[in-house]
Amino acid sequence: MSEETGGKQLLHLVFGGELKDLGEMQFRNLKELDIVGIFPDYQSALTAWRGKAQSTVDNAHMRYFIVHMHRLLDPTHKD
Repeated sequence: MSEETGGKQLLHLVFGGELKDLGEMQFRNLKELDIVGIFPDYQSALTAWRGKAQSTVDNAHMRYFIVHMHRLLDPTHKD
């Protein structure tokens, strides 16, 4: 589904950081956010997310997220 295969790019951002509190979505330190990368499709973003989430499993406050950037860039697009 990436540009190498001729499919449409549906960009996804994977990032994470340590939360202040487990009940909220506020990061402890924005300067320490881990920007894993931008990926051309959901499957490759999911693979990256799983790897980072698994590597930080011992820290309960560490969270990683997948942001569907293509939805932000084109809110009318349906996938």
